[in-house]
Amino acid sequence: MSDVYLRAASASGEELWSTFEPIFSRIAEDNVERERTRTHPHDQVRWLKDAGFGTLRIPKEDGGFGASLEQTFALLAGLATADPNVAHIFRNHLAFVEDRLNAPRSATNDIWLKRFLSGAFVGGGWTEADNVTLANIVSTVTARDDHWVVSGAKYYATGSLYADWLDVIGSDDQGELRTALVRADDPGVELVDDWRGFGQRTTASGSARYREVRADDGDVFPAADRFVYQAHFYQTAMLSVLTGITHAALRDGTARLTARSRNYPQGLTEIPSDDAQLLQVIGQVSAYAFAADAALARSSRTLDDVAVARAEGRDEHVDRLVLDAEVAVTQAQLVIIAAALDATTEVFDALGASGVSEEFGLDRHWRNARTLASHNPRVYKARILGDWIVNGKSPVSNIAALGRGGQGN
Repeated sequence: MSDVYLRAASASGEELWSTFEPIFSRIAEDNVERERTRTHPHDQVRWLKDAGFGTLRIPKEDGGFGASLEQTFALLAGLATADPNVAHIFRNHLAFVEDRLNAPRSATNDIWLKRFLSGAFVGGGWTEADNVTLANIVSTVTARDDHWVVSGAKYYATGSLYADWLDVIGSDDQGELRTALVRADDPGVELVDDWRGFGQRTTASGSARYREVRADDGDVFPAADRFVYQAHFYQTAMLSVLTGITHAALRDGTARLTARSRNYPQGLTEIPSDDAQLLQVIGQVSAYAFAADAALARSSRTLDDVAVARAEGRDEHVDRLVLDAEVAVTQAQLVIIAAALDATTEVFDALGASGVSEEFGLDRHWRNARTLASHNPRVYKARILGDWIVNGKSPVSNIAALGRGGQGN
């Protein structure tokens, strides 16, 4: 058995869904209005924090739910069906919890688990502002006496407005990358909600500026020590949100077709919900949702394989399992993005002109899906997979070569 916090999953799906599905339903109630008015979901995030959503992966013996990664990402997709903004807000937090679960047991890491269990929430982002990559990073994490000082500017700081702690990456005096957790209410932190994307508009994915912000010694870690499947975790979290959006398009498309009272002259029946061609559209959208679910579950299980190997101390198997995960997550990305974009476009074919009414807000599904799908370049993914299948070139090498750090942006 390894000395890390990871343990075999012990939560039942029934327990997890009975706890969180009622909260998801509450979150869904005002989703259209929040989208329309760009109202930030502070209450909705708090409901989830209070219910322990941020502790899903912490083992039961340490006070959490003991969920597997497959269960966690399925729940994240369920949350995204209710509100994809809220689901995306949890991405950085869940990833940092996973990182601490992969860390050796210590007094410092015990403190972090207690913080998580008390409801502390982590946001932030690693992407450098002004188109600077991690290969030539400008942000700094500098040792000073008995603490560290963080300075720099970031963008895509998802979840920052909802956070107690911010996860920042910078270079130290020796040029090594370090991640620092700083308090969001530090006077040197400036958070600006200047995200201008046409989707995911309430995720607080804008700018974060750090001016001489203190980080305590126990809250700074070598970036090289971050958990080995970090990039895959971030990507799968995003795929969970896209899967949820696909289900939301199916839900809302079905409701709008059922509500239609008249058909076009070319229609096959007077009542639209009896028209075989319109029913075919909804049936196809349901197949997209099925494909997304299947791809998400399959790729999530490969991450569970890595986590279980880490928990059992079988580190000699980890590299091979990470390769399997890279292939599966990349395949899932191609399947799920296509499913989400097709579903959120084709569903309108069943709805007529009334389906584009701002009252229903169905455009949000395509806008949100297109925004998430733009975070990581799927245009390269099929080529990378083909190079692996035909020529045996490892797709894992592409991650290190990117120089952007594993948050999937």
